[in-house]
Amino acid sequence: MFKALADPTRRSLLDALYQQDGQTLGTLGSRFELTRFGVMKHLKVLEEAGLVVTRRRGREKLHFLNPVPIRLVHDRWVSKYAEPWAAALSGLKTEMESSMEKIFEIYIRTTPEQLWRAITDSEIRSKYSFGVRIVSDWKVGSRYEQGSPRADGPLGEGEILESDPPRRLVQSMRALWSDEVKDEGISRVTWEIEQIKDSCRLTVTHDELREGANAELYGGWPMILSGLKTWLETGELLTTPGSLMYT
Repeated sequence: MFKALADPTRRSLLDALYQQDGQTLGTLGSRFELTRFGVMKHLKVLEEAGLVVTRRRGREKLHFLNPVPIRLVHDRWVSKYAEPWAAALSGLKTEMESSMEKIFEIYIRTTPEQLWRAITDSEIRSKYSFGVRIVSDWKVGSRYEQGSPRADGPLGEGEILESDPPRRLVQSMRALWSDEVKDEGISRVTWEIEQIKDSCRLTVTHDELREGANAELYGGWPMILSGLKTWLETGELLTTPGSLMYT
């Protein structure tokens, strides 16, 4: 990852995806005085480092920023030296109404069954998801609720749209922890688990977001996923300020 970030062009590509996720090679290439092949080589390095994830949409190949590896480095090497505000998240709200999606990917040394249980078990979920518990029977059409005894009220709710254990889970999501996120309405979260030898690739897609949606809706995913990986692989908990929010 550090090798991938060492090149200024690759850092600029990540900056471009941070500003607008889900871009094609052509759109990204128009920002640089490089050949199409040159941009493609840089994107390949970023993909191999796990910093960029691609998805096919018809004939187009879209590129998405995956901030999870950077978050893992932050949690391991930066957060213990930083001030508490370093983990805070901020966002810019706009009036645009087009949809937006965010994709996060991480590899965890575990089995699909153990990973599925960690996602759906309320007590385990609270260990890596800011101390928030989630209650549901996880059947299609059922509701779920998120909360904590230390919160002033419910923190989230939604419906189970798809459930195929231990491979795929799709939920609608309505955040309730502040008036700002309540105004954003309902979005969707998809968990996809793929076994790769002795590990699992977990891909979380948060979509049906309003363009310019409040970053609190999706900004916490890198910390949640790094906490999930840490707990499953070591049995330890993250101690970053955000991860301790409701504990």
